[in-house]
Amino acid sequence: MSVEQPLWQALTAYRVLTLLYALGLCVYSFDDYDHPIGAVVYMAVLTLWTALTFRMVASAERCTRRFLVGDLGIAVTGILLTPLVDSHDRIAEGTPTLPSIWTMGAVLGFAIKGGWRWGASASTVVCAANVIERGGFAQDTVHMLSLVWVASVGIGYVIEVARASERTLARALRIEAATRERERLARDIHDSVLQVLAMVQRRGAAIGGEAAELGRMAGEQEIALRTLVSTGLVARPRTGDDETEAVADPGGPPDAVDQPVPPCPPDPGRSDGGPCDLRALLAPHAGSRVTFSEPGAPVLLPAGVAGELAAAVGAALDNVRVHAGEDPHAWILLEDEPDVVTVTVRDDGPGIPEGRLADAEAEGRLGVALSIRGRLRDLGGTAEWISAPGQGTEVELTVPKASAKKAKQKGEAAR
Repeated sequence: MSVEQPLWQALTAYRVLTLLYALGLCVYSFDDYDHPIGAVVYMAVLTLWTALTFRMVASAERCTRRFLVGDLGIAVTGILLTPLVDSHDRIAEGTPTLPSIWTMGAVLGFAIKGGWRWGASASTVVCAANVIERGGFAQDTVHMLSLVWVASVGIGYVIEVARASERTLARALRIEAATRERERLARDIHDSVLQVLAMVQRRGAAIGGEAAELGRMAGEQEIALRTLVSTGLVARPRTGDDETEAVADPGGPPDAVDQPVPPCPPDPGRSDGGPCDLRALLAPHAGSRVTFSEPGAPVLLPAGVAGELAAAVGAALDNVRVHAGEDPHAWILLEDEPDVVTVTVRDDGPGIPEGRLADAEAEGRLGVALSIRGRLRDLGGTAEWISAPGQGTEVELTVPKASAKKAKQKGEAAR
């Protein structure tokens, strides 16, 4: 049950009780009215309206905007009819209006449905009607209207906080469920697949020959699978309460963090530009000679941008395998900063002599110039090399998020 459901139930009871109170006032003041028949007609309409709309305030789904406007209209009409039914002297003395405190139920409906902004708007309309009915600002009128305005704004704000807390709790429960499922899968994989791969690696190394190569490959797959299980690149399951949350918070945008992580398309370079988790594209590079470090949260980029950045990382790793000597080890570090996404590829090879990259480009070997620098330039990013002889090489690939958005829009326009 939603955290706001008890408030709808309380509002239903409030409307009934305040109707009985207004009817009691009408009966008590019947002989004092200048036109008692008019008061009786309005109270009959108010009673019929409350009875016919009893179930409309039972939940947020049933309480529509059209109903709220009609409910407020009934209340305002009763306030403005009071001078036609009652005497001027009684109104000047502060006699309650025809709907009396029933009016507050209409204002509270706006506050619960749409938050404090809706509540403030409805209470302002009621305040204006009361000022017109009274013929000006009186001390008791200002006091009463201030209470109405503050109460509606306060309840509306509490509702917004409650909805945000409910979304946070639902997100935490989904994360907890996903974590438990990942742990269960990790235990099953550890008890079966990982142990078999480890055994193949040991037996292959003991036998030698072609079996040793098979054992080495099994070891790489064991490390890659273990990395995938530990990092947990699992998309949050899409739940059925998305529509409920949208209805419960009509005035606010959906929580971006609450949205499910989209999967990467099979060919990100030819995708429609939708969001993609860059971690899923870089994780397959992890192995016995490549260590991949990533943030705990998804790193979302347009799929085409993510595919190009992942291809540049692959080209950098190819350079490591070709030029970093025998059995090189590489590290990939993915960083998601507020304005940029940075991927650093570092190796423990002999390093690049100063001027070697420029000489290679002049000789027509354009792997670095096209596969890495060219890709990053097209994305509006940069590629920087930091290297010293004997100290390995570090390649820092940076893509501004603003440029990524422009690249996505440019791709959509081209289609």
